[in-house]
Amino acid sequence: MEMLRSCLPLENDERPLLSEDTAIGGQAVIEGVMMRAPRSIATAVRKPDSEILVKSDLYTALSKRYRVLNTPILRGAVTFFETLVIGIRALNFSADVAIAEHEKAEGGAHWERTRTKKIRDGLILIGVIVLAFAAGIGIFFALPLFLTEIMGLSKNALSFNVIAGIIRVGLFLAYLWVISQWTEIRRIFEYHGAEHKSINAFESGEELRIENLRKYSTHHPRCGTSFLLIVVIFAILLFAAADTIVEIMIGHRPFILQRFATHFSLLPILAGASYELLKLSGKKRNSPYMRWLTAPGLWLQRITTREPDDAQLEVAIVALKSALDKS
Repeated sequence: MEMLRSCLPLENDERPLLSEDTAIGGQAVIEGVMMRAPRSIATAVRKPDSEILVKSDLYTALSKRYRVLNTPILRGAVTFFETLVIGIRALNFSADVAIAEHEKAEGGAHWERTRTKKIRDGLILIGVIVLAFAAGIGIFFALPLFLTEIMGLSKNALSFNVIAGIIRVGLFLAYLWVISQWTEIRRIFEYHGAEHKSINAFESGEELRIENLRKYSTHHPRCGTSFLLIVVIFAILLFAAADTIVEIMIGHRPFILQRFATHFSLLPILAGASYELLKLSGKKRNSPYMRWLTAPGLWLQRITTREPDDAQLEVAIVALKSALDKS
C-alpha cells in the first residue's frame, strides 16, 4: 500500500504524536528525509515551490515477518541489507522528484511512472546496490588487507588486523571529509542533522514543533555513521581471531587471498554483531560506560551532520509524522 501527497507548510496547532517508545530510524535524501517507523516508511522531499511531497508506505521488517530472521546476529545481517535497499529506494524517489521538477521548469511533460520505467528503475536499483557493495568491499575491505600485506608491517594475526583496521579507518575518514566539501553533500548532511534532531525530540517526549527541535543535538547514537565505525573496530577483533584459527588449521600464516576469503565469509556475522552493539547503545545511552563507547561514533557525526535551517526541520517533522500516522 502506498500513498503520495503534497503538504503545505505546517500550522502551529499540529497535534502531539505517539509514545516516545516507538522505534524510529531515518536517512537524509536529496532535499528531504526518509523516516522508518515500526510498520511504515515515509519520505518527505521539498519541492522548489516550497511544497513538501510525501511518499508513505506500509512496511514491516523481514525480522518481524519471519520469526527465524529475528534471531540475534542473524537479524542484524538481514536488517543491514534491508536498510540498504530501503535507503536507495528513498534516494531514488527524491532524485525522481528533482528530475520531474527540472523537466517541469523546462516545459517538458510531467515525470510519469510507466510499467517500462518501473522495470528499468528496478534494474537500476539492483545495479546500484551491486556496484555500491562491490566498491565498498574493494576500497574499504580488500585494499587495507593488500596495503598491510605489501608493507610487511605485521607478523601475527592481531597486529595485521590492527594495522589493516587503522588503514580502513583512515580511508573512511578521508572519504567522508572529501565528500563533505561538496555543496550538494553538505545539503544532505544538513537534512541528516534535521533527521537526528526530530528523532531526538520525539524520543524525549517533545511535541514535534520547529521551535522544540532547535535545541536538540544533530548527533544520535543509533546513526548509520556510528554503525560503520563499530563495524570497523569490531572487525579488528573478529578478523584477528579468525586469522589465528585459520593459521592453526593450515599450519602457516594465511596468504592475502586466504585472508580475504576468510574475512569476506564473516561479513554477515560482522554486520549482525555490530547491529546488536548499535541497538544496545541506543537502549543504554544514559549509561556512563555506553556513552564512553559511543563517543567516537558521535564525534564522527560532526562530519556527517550539519546544523539544519527551519525549512529542513519542517521536512523532517513531516516525514516523521507521516511515518507515525501509518504505524
